[in-house]
Amino acid sequence: MKHLSMLDKTQANPVLWASLGAVFMVFAWSGWIILSRAGVQSSLTPSDITMIRYGTATLFALPFSLRYDWKKVTLWKAVVVSLGCGFPYTMFSFYGLMSIKAANAGVIVNGLLPVFGVILAFLVLGERTTKRRLFAIGLILIANLIMMGHPQAVRDNWFGWLMLIGASLVFSSYMFLGKRYGFTSKDALAFLPIINAVLFLPIWWMSDSGISSTPISTIVLQAGYQGILVSIVTLLITFYALKHIGAMNLSIYFSFVPFVTAILAWPILHEHLSLSEIVGIVVCSVGLFFYAKK
Repeated sequence: MKHLSMLDKTQANPVLWASLGAVFMVFAWSGWIILSRAGVQSSLTPSDITMIRYGTATLFALPFSLRYDWKKVTLWKAVVVSLGCGFPYTMFSFYGLMSIKAANAGVIVNGLLPVFGVILAFLVLGERTTKRRLFAIGLILIANLIMMGHPQAVRDNWFGWLMLIGASLVFSSYMFLGKRYGFTSKDALAFLPIINAVLFLPIWWMSDSGISSTPISTIVLQAGYQGILVSIVTLLITFYALKHIGAMNLSIYFSFVPFVTAILAWPILHEHLSLSEIVGIVVCSVGLFFYAKK
């Protein structure tokens, strides 16, 4: 009876479920970075993985898309938001991950999100941030410089770093505009996968592909994780968590993404970290925590 009572309380507590969902998203997002890094090191190209992602997501989201009231949404707004979390973001990320380690990518992409968020809020809305957040942003920028390493290393991998910075920028626009336009999880689920699949299909068709030489198990893994877990399941959990615990609390959870990514990359990808990279991850996580904390 006691166990049943505890179960009833858990089911009736949306805040608890939202918090558990946020923990799940930390590992899902970290795992996505790991899986994407492994994917671009296989015979699959960035275009292949992107098409697999949105093609699979479209198949599973199609019932929602067909029943969706397309008249209630402004098409150009849907396209802009879809691209912010769509193929420009994945292509930037995948090309960056071809030369940059997973842990470094976790710091760059996730660490720069609040930086670009503050810039967009100031340029578009004229909003000024607090001194505490400016201090947090300073820590994040220092962490990014630490992760990039010696100037020679930056010059050697400038394209990868530039791609990851681009990924963070476009995803920041998605977070900013999605909230500004008032889209819900049902809206995003209905139009985000199909818009990206339709717009990216001609690009993929004209690009080189390695799908024919890739083991089916690798394709299925990428399709399941990229197309279902990340594009659909995590999307729904994100909106649920935003509703019940708020963006600030959710951001605190996300501050652990670089740290978790680094831990997972060690046994899965055999990516070892230098002392300076460990310092960079810690500094970035602290900066993200201070930024999100009320």
